[in-house]
Amino acid sequence: MSSIKRMTGLAIASLGLFALALPAGAQLLQHKDLTAGMAMTMAETALATCKANGYAVSVTVVGRSGEVILQVRGDNTGPHAFENSMRKAYTARTFRAPSGEIVTRLKNDPTFALIHLNNIIANQGGLPVKVGDDTIGGIGASGAPGGEKDEACVKAGLDKIADQLK
Repeated sequence: MSSIKRMTGLAIASLGLFALALPAGAQLLQHKDLTAGMAMTMAETALATCKANGYAVSVTVVGRSGEVILQVRGDNTGPHAFENSMRKAYTARTFRAPSGEIVTRLKNDPTFALIHLNNIIANQGGLPVKVGDDTIGGIGASGAPGGEKDEACVKAGLDKIADQLK
């Protein structure tokens, strides 16, 4: 009988502790997000950097949830560049890593199933936008003759707002 009372007492105490813990978990999430101004600065810088190097590119900036914040079809770019810039930005945001790393992952594991998700692409040219370890977006460019050139342009865009990513 005393073990039943003890178990009942422990159960009641546990419920009391659980009830006290609930309000702490009910707080709103707090996080940083890209602003439209930051997206414009990154995109303009990426476009200008590529143009200065003789490359016509399209640029896309996506936010925390992979939503398009800004998308620019660069002058004299092919129709595929617009879509590919978005896919590169989305891939970088989704995997929290440069989109070019997906190329390596796919080479190492040809059965890499996540490559089949919508908007994922195994091409260099997209970089995640981070505040510390928190990935708050992605930026991608497409149209330069090689993904490494696309990536260099978006890196310039990220560098332009680096002081705001703290």
